[in-house]
Amino acid sequence: MAKNNRTPAAEALTDVFLELFRLSNRLLTAGDRLVADLGLTSARWQVLGTIVATDRAQPVAWLARDMGANRQNVQRIVNDLEKEGLVAYQPNPHHRRAQLVVLTEAGRRAFDEAMGLQTPWINKLTEGLGVADIETTHKVITTLRRRLEGNGEEEAA
Repeated sequence: MAKNNRTPAAEALTDVFLELFRLSNRLLTAGDRLVADLGLTSARWQVLGTIVATDRAQPVAWLARDMGANRQNVQRIVNDLEKEGLVAYQPNPHHRRAQLVVLTEAGRRAFDEAMGLQTPWINKLTEGLGVADIETTHKVITTLRRRLEGNGEEEAA
């Protein structure tokens, strides 16, 4: 068996990654439960939120990039949302085949309702946690994500 040559920091980060995998699974399950009565899932809610966060309509590939997700998976979700009337496609003046995705009024209502459910949930989840600790966690996670994306060691925004 090969000798483990990890630094102490690498060992600690490995433990963090394993915990993040568990957290991610729990977060998706909790999100699914939270928005189930709205006909949403965590994945659909995330796509709606990505659309809301953009300053202009974007094609699916750009939404997927912003989410750090696979384009094909995002395309499938957007197609489902479009069938349900939560998003619509618009022509893209810069690319004939890559239509732009926009939120419909029904999509905006569904997103707003989901966020209304999220507020008390997230407030309860943060009980006993310090803002500085949360901000430090955010900075570390953002730095690691950027390194994995190949963007160097930029500071978290």
